[in-house]
Amino acid sequence: MPRIAEIRAAAEPSSPEQHARQLRILHAAEELGSETDLDHVQMHEVAKRAGVAIGTLYRYFPSKTHLFVGVMSYRIEQMGEALGRRRLKGDPVDRVFDVLVRANRALLSRPELANAMMKSSNAANATAIGDVSRIDNTMRDVLLQAAGIEAPTQDDLAILRVLLQAWGGILAASLNGRLALADAESDLRLACQMLMAGTSAVAGREARRTG
Repeated sequence: MPRIAEIRAAAEPSSPEQHARQLRILHAAEELGSETDLDHVQMHEVAKRAGVAIGTLYRYFPSKTHLFVGVMSYRIEQMGEALGRRRLKGDPVDRVFDVLVRANRALLSRPELANAMMKSSNAANATAIGDVSRIDNTMRDVLLQAAGIEAPTQDDLAILRVLLQAWGGILAASLNGRLALADAESDLRLACQMLMAGTSAVAGREARRTG
């Protein structure tokens, strides 16, 4: 379990140069996290590969947990931006399943990195590491967009929260070798079908069809 070395707020970049440095750090962490397990990723190696001083690294990411939660937040944001550029097809269930299965495949293609991000996110406290809440909120917004839900109800939000928890469990089982890819995707589709049935997107579609 990764340890949070220091409980303090991470610095937010405020200039183009600072954003560029933070992005180099995230890319370096992605590379190193793909090459070895989380315990063997060294912060000084991340700084060296990113071409920044170790103090700069710790200013943006006070611990390894902060760092890999930040990597996951960045990857989820990239996925959301890519979704915005795609034309989704099918009904709300199909579209949400498509988003989650693509995310699953992308994460499983780099299992060491996925494990590092999952372990860090699971160990992180949202009050200490803001990127944890950012991951949850971004994933929720991505699924709302995929489902075509513009004004979500409280039930919609609760259903998507449970669906994301199911996705996280399926992903963890896949990474641990307890679930084959085909079974993982079958389970993911079943979760989407069962849970999305209670959303306003699907209920409204059914009401229009039978009305």
